[in-house]
Amino acid sequence: MTVRIAADIGGTFTDIALVTDAGRLATRKVPSTPDDLARGVIEGLLQLIEAETLKPADVGEVLHACTVATNAILENRGAPTALVTTAGFRDVLEMRRIRVPQLYRPMFIKPPVLVPRRLRLEVTERMGPRGDVITPLDERSVDAVIEKLRRADVSAIAVCFLHSYANPDHERRVGERLRAAFPNAFLSLSVDILPEIREYERTSTTVINALVGPPMRAYLQRLLDQLSARGLPKRVRMMQSAGGIVDVGTAIRKPAQIVECGPAAGVIGARHSAASQGYKNIISFDMGGTTTKASLVENGELTRTDEYEVGGGISLSSRLVKGGGYALKLPVIDISEVGAGGGSIVWIDRAGSLKVGPHSAGAVPGPACYKLGGTEPTITDANVVLGYLNPEALAGGTVPIDAEASRAAIERVVAAPLGLAMDKAAYGIHEVVTTVMTRAVKTVTTYRGRDPREFTLFAFGGNGGVFAAALARSLGIGCVIVPPGAGVYSAIGLLFADVETDASAAFLRRIAETKPDDLETIYRRLERDVAGELDVPLDRMRIKRRADLRYAGQAFELTVPLDPADVAAATAAFEAEHERTYGYRLAGKPIEIVTLRVTGSIESGGAKRIVPDGAAATQPEGKRLAYFGDGYGRLETPVIDRRHLGRKPRPGPLIIEEYEGTTLVPPDCAAHVDDAGNIIIDLGSRP
Repeated sequence: MTVRIAADIGGTFTDIALVTDAGRLATRKVPSTPDDLARGVIEGLLQLIEAETLKPADVGEVLHACTVATNAILENRGAPTALVTTAGFRDVLEMRRIRVPQLYRPMFIKPPVLVPRRLRLEVTERMGPRGDVITPLDERSVDAVIEKLRRADVSAIAVCFLHSYANPDHERRVGERLRAAFPNAFLSLSVDILPEIREYERTSTTVINALVGPPMRAYLQRLLDQLSARGLPKRVRMMQSAGGIVDVGTAIRKPAQIVECGPAAGVIGARHSAASQGYKNIISFDMGGTTTKASLVENGELTRTDEYEVGGGISLSSRLVKGGGYALKLPVIDISEVGAGGGSIVWIDRAGSLKVGPHSAGAVPGPACYKLGGTEPTITDANVVLGYLNPEALAGGTVPIDAEASRAAIERVVAAPLGLAMDKAAYGIHEVVTTVMTRAVKTVTTYRGRDPREFTLFAFGGNGGVFAAALARSLGIGCVIVPPGAGVYSAIGLLFADVETDASAAFLRRIAETKPDDLETIYRRLERDVAGELDVPLDRMRIKRRADLRYAGQAFELTVPLDPADVAAATAAFEAEHERTYGYRLAGKPIEIVTLRVTGSIESGGAKRIVPDGAAATQPEGKRLAYFGDGYGRLETPVIDRRHLGRKPRPGPLIIEEYEGTTLVPPDCAAHVDDAGNIIIDLGSRP
């Protein structure tokens, strides 16, 4: 038997999952190893293989999502990088867009520029926006740049010339010379990464690709070496930020594509599992050890965007809130992320208000109850005090818990300073966290013109099941789904993902003046590029053609399907989406195409369905006192396994404990399992 096995690195735990050909799910959680992330992955893989009585040779493929690229940006640990650009445009990164993320802070200090000015070097050349040569390439200026780079201590070089998307000749020529002069440097050309309009976004994305290239390449090489040393396959595929998996070689060449790969895997899994049960409109809610992520699946389709910023303390997609991070204009699943996870630290600000996050205790030292050196109270500590989490151990007994350490930390930092009883202090933490997460969900629903009450909440992550009912209640959502293996669901999502990649081309032209043959020519070229990237014949791929459209004069676009033979349908789709997103349409206003896009995908193989565990529960039901606020106080609450639930709704309160995580069913809710083994929580009609 040959299996595919998936590994997802989180801030606290590294999650491992496999689904056999028969659809049986097996999982493992191990602490992440920040000193060498590959070590945690290998340990988890070997533990799960041993538990399943498999041999390393039985593993045919490893699927992977990690935080290496993200952390390189957030922690300013990217490779020393130089930027080579058109003369007169070295300060594009410095100037950015005239936007700040906080309206009433005009003196907001933006994060440091990714490349210092001394390493932003100019070449004499210039292209026009239609691809015409305005200034020929001066080879002597290229010689001067090469000499400066020889004296600079850089391991990555980004090249981004003005309007190279319209004519790549100059950029290609300089790339050839730099590759010959610096064969060991990581070289990133904008025409390979983002051949689209907008100089700042294109430059920033190209620089990010260069910045994270060397650390990503080093990490993946360590992982491949360790896999090989233990007899595991060196065939690795990586999740992309836009959904879909790619060969590890593509991830090494274009690491900017995987900056948000971990959260994307969870959304892929959520869409797949929800669709199999007939749910087409869901909000994926992923609460792990460090952050909470939310994304929208509408009519069975992922919501994608290329309006994304990373670093500078934020990771978000927004057409309105910009300027706090670094532009990454590549297709990503539209995911909102906030610093609220099980390890998020609880604190009191100078005004005496209770705060949670964004700082996290992480895997090391971890929450106070882990007794690994952490002394500050966290969300996990609050859940232990409230009785929601097992007071002795988590993850099947592999993570011992010291409940008294949780109480001591919350008493010292929260209860005593605020003059609160222990239960009220811990419940206050729970409510604050729910409020923070509500903002994340509204970012991808209300702020996009969608009503969250029309969706079902699909909850996963190690802490998703604990907070799902409270979050749904605050948003007016009536139903929550918690899938099998929810605590490792991003790893499971990797197993459901298809092999997929994207290609794009600038195409600035009014749609009414566009000839179908012109569109068809470019789409066919992009399809050939995608087929070459995936190394498959065109007739084996599923192809999606889309385009970025806008009203003439606008500076923002919306992406809609585009068939060259029916541009009227694209026009209608754009106007409908514009009205839905922004609340209005401009009848009679010319519409123009900005970018053409192609997505190509093929099925990855392997099991596509998890078969519910039909075995009876092996542990008897237990009981534990749990606190549900002033209205209920502490209630004796049944502690059960998922297998104790049947198809008939069982009223709360309930605590459903599993190896991967815990699900909380409050007193005014009911829960049952469906035929796929999902826990369905019905919140009833109480407001």
